[in-house]
Amino acid sequence: MSVPARVSLATLGVTDVARATEFYESLGWRLSPASVPGLVSFFHTAGGLLSLVATDDIAADAGLAARAAPPNPAADFRGTMLAINVESPAAVDEALRAVVQAGATLVKAGGSAEWGGYLGYFTDPDGHLWEITHNPAWPLDEAGVPHLP
Repeated sequence: MSVPARVSLATLGVTDVARATEFYESLGWRLSPASVPGLVSFFHTAGGLLSLVATDDIAADAGLAARAAPPNPAADFRGTMLAINVESPAAVDEALRAVVQAGATLVKAGGSAEWGGYLGYFTDPDGHLWEITHNPAWPLDEAGVPHLP
C-alpha cells in the first residue's frame, strides 16, 4: 500500500483553545460546527482543515511527555511553518496588517524574495510561524490553492 500524498488536517497545539479560536475567527476563518468548544476547533481552508487542540492533549494522545514550560512565542522556532499564498505583493502586505491587528506578532515585514516572489512572516498568539507569500510562478485557482508547474 502507498500513502496518499495529501495533507488533510493540520493541527496546532495551543495553550488556550478558546483564545486561539477567537484569533482565527477574527481573521474571518469559518469555524466548523464539528468543533467542540474549549476542546477542539476545526476551520475550513481552501486546502485541508486546520484544527486547534490543547498542546498537552496532543502530547497525551500521542503518548508523549508534556512540555515542562510553555513555549516562548517570541523566541522558540519549532521547525515548522504554515503558508498562505495570495495573489499579489499588495495582498501580502494587507494580510500581514490584518493578522497583526487580530493579535499576531509580525516576524518579518513583507518584502521581495531572492527567488522572485514577495513574502512576510508572523506568529499567531501561540507562536506558530506562518508565511504569507506571493509566488508569481505558482498561479492560484478559484479557491486560492497554488498550482505548481
